[in-house]
Amino acid sequence: MPEAVAVQDPTTRPGGVSVADPHLSVKGLEGWYGESHVLHGIDFDVAKGEVVTLLGRNGAGKTTTLKAVMGILTKRKGSVSFEGQELIGLPARKIARAGIAFCPEERGIFSTLSVEENLHLPPKVREGGLGIDQIFELFPNLKERLSSQGTKLSGGEQQMLAIARILRTGAKMLLLDEPTEGLAPVIVQQIGQTIARLKREGFTIVLVEQNFRFASSVADRHYVVEQGRVVDCIPNAELDANIEKLHAYLGV
Repeated sequence: MPEAVAVQDPTTRPGGVSVADPHLSVKGLEGWYGESHVLHGIDFDVAKGEVVTLLGRNGAGKTTTLKAVMGILTKRKGSVSFEGQELIGLPARKIARAGIAFCPEERGIFSTLSVEENLHLPPKVREGGLGIDQIFELFPNLKERLSSQGTKLSGGEQQMLAIARILRTGAKMLLLDEPTEGLAPVIVQQIGQTIARLKREGFTIVLVEQNFRFASSVADRHYVVEQGRVVDCIPNAELDANIEKLHAYLGV
């Protein structure tokens, strides 16, 4: 269970939701690609041990928000606080050492390296990362494909590997960008089971996801992003009551 809970406070956050003692707190986050202003004051909180999603249409700014939190988007301002440490102004390598890991939609698997080589590529940044045996327990497919090259993996196996290798690093905050994109339903179900288990083991996860039905199966809350701003927050327990509003936001 999360150590802090979402509370209603209509004076502070979109959707009237604030978090007591947030693990990650993003306030007034703005970001640019060159001269293009794409984030216009992103605000959201995440409690320790929560899974929250960023939902929205294509181009709303969801992935850019993750990149700005991680420091991959370097032209940014506002506040990103993690475990009480301000991250704005820090390079991505120092943000990684603080305990945050980013898993991009394109997965970033090195095609000429084996599964084992890909798995050991990222350095450990903290103590407490999952051991190889724990990773194989989560993703038994990887153990069977350990010597296979990245080019020989299915999309689902690549996604498993992309998540597995950041679990070795010791990061406890995971930023996952579209982890179910293009995957077969049986693999989507396995990814969902993995996220649920990681939550039980104390990981905190921010998830960008187009498939809100999948998101509803794993997340505590859903932040809705429109035109570079968070415009609403819907607790998962209230999703059914807000389904028409969510359809309007997402255009489905």
